[in-house]
Amino acid sequence: MIRTTERFVATNGVRLRVTEAGERGNPVVLLAHGFPELAYSWRHQIPALAAAGYHVLAPDQRGYGGSSRPDDVAAYNIVELTSDLAGLLDDVGARRAVLVGHDWGSPVVCNFALLHPDRVDGIVAMSVPPVPRPPAPPTELWRRAFGDNYFYILHFQEPGVADAELGADPAATMHRVFADVDSALGPPETRRSEPSPLPAWITQAELDHYVAEFTRTGFTGGLNWYRNFDRNWELTAHTPAATIDVPTLFLAGAADPVLLFTPRDRVRDVVTGPYRELLLDGAGHWVQQERPAEVNEALLAFLAEIHR
Repeated sequence: MIRTTERFVATNGVRLRVTEAGERGNPVVLLAHGFPELAYSWRHQIPALAAAGYHVLAPDQRGYGGSSRPDDVAAYNIVELTSDLAGLLDDVGARRAVLVGHDWGSPVVCNFALLHPDRVDGIVAMSVPPVPRPPAPPTELWRRAFGDNYFYILHFQEPGVADAELGADPAATMHRVFADVDSALGPPETRRSEPSPLPAWITQAELDHYVAEFTRTGFTGGLNWYRNFDRNWELTAHTPAATIDVPTLFLAGAADPVLLFTPRDRVRDVVTGPYRELLLDGAGHWVQQERPAEVNEALLAFLAEIHR
């Protein structure tokens, strides 16, 4: 039986609630969730990785769950988010780790490899591929491509607006997120009138866990990550490493709608180490929850290559 614990770690000026499993001193695997998720999103991976001999750390990242939720929007910039993770490695005495990120967690771990290159053995980017720094501030590019309102990331930019919409009924929001991710997060007028049934890969009890947490915390912490895209662009003009030179795996569902606006044709501009991608047929955005057996198999194979 794998023992999983929760504890709080003070790091980088915040307090993070961390789910932990495996023996301290074993190779560290750090799991970084996305929006609107929690460390709980890795519930299928944590015991499997620990059973295979890894020391697993999965935080509620800043703004989420049991972790600190700073008021200042700028507190959610990429330098702070990556420094939080470096602090978790410091806390367990680990110099280096393999970092796995899903959704927003993917750009966090990819930027970790650029900002803290001496602390990473490998990167797994899930659902959002590694992408090079764009030629202009991201919101400027998205407004040119999508107009002002109907791309969900642009809708998230104005503080308070999406916060109120998503927080008005967290149960309905989280149901839509997992059942209809392609239409769940934009302005209300873009959403389906009737949500799809809850998919088979998530139980009502599991959904209720998310609902309880986001009912308590609201969505502002996670939304503030999106409000730093342009600030992050400025902060990453010059990074300690120019590219990701460690082994990198991109893993996603082939049916993930995020792939429609995150093309992979320029991955090699940012990843110069060994690179592989794996798309799971029929899987959508929440790939580690939808297809845990296949994701675990891929993660363990990747880790075995690094630690052979």
